[in-house]
Amino acid sequence: QVQLVESGGGLVQAGGSLRLTCVASGSAFRLIDMAWYRQSPGKRSELVASITKDDTTRLSESVKGRFTVSRDSAQKTLYLQMNSLKPDDTGVYYCNAELDFPGNSYYEGTYVYWGQGTQVTVSS
Repeated sequence: QVQLVESGGGLVQAGGSLRLTCVASGSAFRLIDMAWYRQSPGKRSELVASITKDDTTRLSESVKGRFTVSRDSAQKTLYLQMNSLKPDDTGVYYCNAELDFPGNSYYEGTYVYWGQGTQVTVSS
């Protein structure tokens, strides 16, 4: 069983910064691509940032220049550094990971896991 646990959310004033962390735990799995999504009130879920196993990153246009995504593969951890936060960045941020179980013939292919989400609130 694999779990993704996010942390680092909170209440911050506009212009402030937060750093989100997502830790993957479990046994005998390998992380492939990882991403951050957010669900804002009254809006559709948005892919905010992604990073491949080769550390290729992509950011949504709405956060470019303000957010940075990174990962520590050895620690199985995903980060989202959020600077110059705006009220529009308010929402629940979810960690997403595609992974597989090398050498496990019972679990072939790749699987997608989600964290429970962490609330980010930016006040104006």
